[in-house]
Amino acid sequence: MLDHVGFSVSDIKRSRAFYEAALKPLGITILMEVTPEMTESGGTALGFGKNGKPFFWVGDNEQVGQGTHIAFAVDDRATVDAFHAAALAAGGKDHGAPGLRPHYHPDYYAAFILDPDGQNIEAVCHKPA
Repeated sequence: MLDHVGFSVSDIKRSRAFYEAALKPLGITILMEVTPEMTESGGTALGFGKNGKPFFWVGDNEQVGQGTHIAFAVDDRATVDAFHAAALAAGGKDHGAPGLRPHYHPDYYAAFILDPDGQNIEAVCHKPA
C-alpha cells in the first residue's frame, strides 16, 4: 500500500500558496513542515494531508525533475530492512539506510533507495519496535 508520495518544486513559497488554496476544498491542509535543518538534503518539505496523516509532499529538498518520491507502508521493521537489501542487490543506490527518522515521529522507521532512474523509493514502518 502507498504511504505517501512527493515531488520536487522549484519555488517552495509559490507551491505552498498554490497547494494550500487548491487542496483546501478537499479538506487537505499542511500538517507538517520539515525545515532545512531537519533534512539531509538541506531543503524544505511540506506535508499535506488530513486526519493527522500527511500523505502528499512537496519540497525544494530534491532536484527538480528528479525528485519523485514514493513510500510504501510495511508492517514491520524487518520488511524495511529486507527492502533495502533487495533494492541494493538489484542495482539501487543507497539514499538512506534503514533506521529511525524521529523528526517525522518517534516510531518512523524507514529506508530510502534511488532506483536506476534516480527516483527516491522508500519503505516505511510506523509501528514501534
